[in-house]
Amino acid sequence: MASSRPRGSSFSRNISSAATSQIPGVKLGPNGTSFLSSGIPDLDQILGGGFTLGSLVMVMEDPEAPHHMLLLRNFMSQGLVHKQPLLYASPERDPRGFLGTLPSPMASKEEKSHERPAEQDVNLRIAWQYKKYFGEQNSEVQRGGKAEYCNDFDLRKPLERHFYSGQRVDCISLRDSPNLAPLLERCLTFSAQISKSDGNITCTSRIAIQSLCSPQCDFSDKEWDMLSFIRSLKGMVRSSGAVAVISFPPSLVSPNFLKRWQHLADTLISVKAIPDEDKELAKLLTGYQDMLGLLSVHKVARINTQVPAILEATTFSMKLRKRRALVLECLNQAPVDGSSGSSYGTSGSCSGSSKTGNLDF
Repeated sequence: MASSRPRGSSFSRNISSAATSQIPGVKLGPNGTSFLSSGIPDLDQILGGGFTLGSLVMVMEDPEAPHHMLLLRNFMSQGLVHKQPLLYASPERDPRGFLGTLPSPMASKEEKSHERPAEQDVNLRIAWQYKKYFGEQNSEVQRGGKAEYCNDFDLRKPLERHFYSGQRVDCISLRDSPNLAPLLERCLTFSAQISKSDGNITCTSRIAIQSLCSPQCDFSDKEWDMLSFIRSLKGMVRSSGAVAVISFPPSLVSPNFLKRWQHLADTLISVKAIPDEDKELAKLLTGYQDMLGLLSVHKVARINTQVPAILEATTFSMKLRKRRALVLECLNQAPVDGSSGSSYGTSGSCSGSSKTGNLDF
């Protein structure tokens, strides 16, 4: 009697969910989809879990402000915290120096609650045979805390050196390369070393490329070569189970090729700076003074499914919570009469309580 095997859809990848769930920093989603964290909890929630494993993420930069660097820093730091191999390419002459600017993960609430009793009892004498249990308890808190998938990162505190000194981190400078062949070769070598077992991915990696068509690169005017590189990189990450994030200034790409680039992206995001003194925009939006910029989600990766993603909102404000952690919030419309009442997002909505009278329909 032949053994019955579960049938899968014709467009689903043959990756064991049990094997993928054991990879550090990987979360399972619907339809056999797996996610890697973007390093920003709010962005993970907006995208339905994070960046899809094996997807290409493209970030359109703003030429007036380096807000795309915040996304790259959190994405790279999250991978290093999970001990995932990282490849970083930049038009700077010393791209490895960028690792010193990566943010450090913030301690979770559970870790802080367990650290306070230890500080209070530091003067107490504990028998030597019980000391080991306190170390095990702290390690269990770190394994079971928020750091398992997504962390909040402190942008004012640099990442400790041991996170990237003992791991595999490849840094490539794009400034002196006449074409993209050396970068593609490094990406192929980097992806080929990801371990697999019986066709299933047992380890994942991250690729971050900053300002692909920057004027500092000699190949910035070779649009066909850059398009071919993006297409090859997309197929590479799809087969290896990695996640690649590419940032580029759209103003330096011709409109025809810009549409091609956007079509190749699985997830498409754009960032835009907010003018310091825009009185008209300040009247329309609440919390305008606290905004760093705007983040827009134009496209969400849909792998192993044909159902399109429907987002509650596509444009979000970028803010710093306590001037340390990057957060994303939905845009709230200011009151029309200019009063200091509740915002559009809280008045008359299910999530917030309304202080006004009954609604008139």
